Amino acid sequence: MLHTEVLVIGGGPVGLALAAELGGRGIRTLVAEQNLRHARQPRAKTTNVRSMEHMRRWGLAERLRASSPLPPDYPTDIIFATRLFGPRLARIENAFFGAPGRNELYSEHAQWVPQYTVEAVLRDHLATLPAVTTRFGLRLDALHQDGGTAKAVLADTATGEALRVGADYLVGADGSRSAVRGALGIRMRGEHAFAQNYNLVIRAPALREAFAAGRSIMYWLVNPDCAAIAGPMDEGDTWYFGFPVPNGAPPLSEAELQARMTAAFGRDVGAEILTVDTWAAHSLLADRYRDGRAFLAGDACHLHPPFGGYGMNLGIADAVDLGWKLAARLRGWGGEALLDSYESERRPVHRRVIEEAVANYAMLAPNLLRPGLEEPGAAGEVARRAVGELILAHKPREFRTLGVVLGSHYSGSPAVVPDGTPPPPDTVTDYVPSAHPGCLAPHLWLRDGASLYDRFGPGFTLLVTAPGADTAEFERAARELGVPLRVLAPGDERLFALYGAPLALIRPDQHVAWRGDATTDAAAVLRRACGREGAAPALPHSITSEVSA
Repeated sequence: MLHTEVLVIGGGPVGLALAAELGGRGIRTLVAEQNLRHARQPRAKTTNVRSMEHMRRWGLAERLRASSPLPPDYPTDIIFATRLFGPRLARIENAFFGAPGRNELYSEHAQWVPQYTVEAVLRDHLATLPAVTTRFGLRLDALHQDGGTAKAVLADTATGEALRVGADYLVGADGSRSAVRGALGIRMRGEHAFAQNYNLVIRAPALREAFAAGRSIMYWLVNPDCAAIAGPMDEGDTWYFGFPVPNGAPPLSEAELQARMTAAFGRDVGAEILTVDTWAAHSLLADRYRDGRAFLAGDACHLHPPFGGYGMNLGIADAVDLGWKLAARLRGWGGEALLDSYESERRPVHRRVIEEAVANYAMLAPNLLRPGLEEPGAAGEVARRAVGELILAHKPREFRTLGVVLGSHYSGSPAVVPDGTPPPPDTVTDYVPSAHPGCLAPHLWLRDGASLYDRFGPGFTLLVTAPGADTAEFERAARELGVPLRVLAPGDERLFALYGAPLALIRPDQHVAWRGDATTDAAAVLRRACGREGAAPALPHSITSEVSA
């Protein structure tokens, strides 16, 4: 039997991101994906601000940007029109904060890039990590646990040959039809199939003419014949095209698909259909995310309508949260309670995102239709102006989501030390940085031009925000508990105002675990942050320091 520390079932973006997090920490990881061919459907198309910050940690941000089929100066705007070649209704600029340029709130802007490109960049990266092995054409056939090991039987999809694998931990990142979830007997609960949807990838040189009226990453087409969403996959002639159909509707023929496109675009563009994908929008959460040594991540444990750019990015955040915790447990400085905190931290975030996505799904292109929208003359202008105002009143919350993307927090987590202050209020479009324990550490561009995040260590970071703050007790406690700790004193007077305390303990995922002063019980703080309250010391880890004048 082959043995690995972590077996990841699923080689999509979530499984690959988990392997990147684990492999970068030296954890022996096997990724098993049943498909031999990589999908060419665009699916997710935006890697959001927070996911790009994780790409930056893994050294992949610039590589991913260079791999995007659209150039850096391509506008990340959303255009609403009656038809692609029809009158414009509204424009939302800088969707998902994808415009290049430095922003004090984050270290990386979002990137429009198809999911299959994200996967390719991650696969190439994993090939450079000695601890990670990626195998394609392996299907999960059986799973059971016997105390200290999760045991899986993987079948070669071409030959049927069985590969038996034992792992300290197993993670199901195998999507909405998760075989791992099924093997564990975990149920998804919520609302199924709001509607059926088609997603096409097409090639049509005539679509380049649409750029003359304004370039966009997404066109919402509002008309009574085929309300749809479309956009370019590159600067050439490859586009995606999607629209809803009623539940239970019979499959559409190619001629019917062509007719839908002609209606939505406003003319026949002679499109060649490259791929057709159908999907249903759900609002579902797994009833639990863990069973013994097996965990679920990504679509395997949460599903929501794909409006707001959350889906893939939510799964990448799952991978980061679970990844550093598995590494901590396997290397002895994280306790069992740290693994339990994965669900207690991520479930509230999933629930919040599902609520947002469902709200966005309630205002799709068909819901924007109004009488007279395409009439000529003054009557049509009045109708179009009214719909434009409706769009600008309701749709920005779908495309400007920093309050959710950066503002989601783990306040109240058993792996976070409360400080007696309330968490910041939930917002959608606006993000106000907060160092409340459980929140994402407030970002800052330092005087030398570096991102504060770049100075954080791979383990915990004790951030010194005030001159003279004593770090000796934390350094001593970290040595005794075997917790990897970097002491970081950038010497920037702006940090104290951002963090509201002379010291802040930053977790490996860049969230605040604690803030306070040197009078605190440092060992108690570290034990809680590592899920080891009442636990014995671990093996020694190094303490490093970085001090700037």
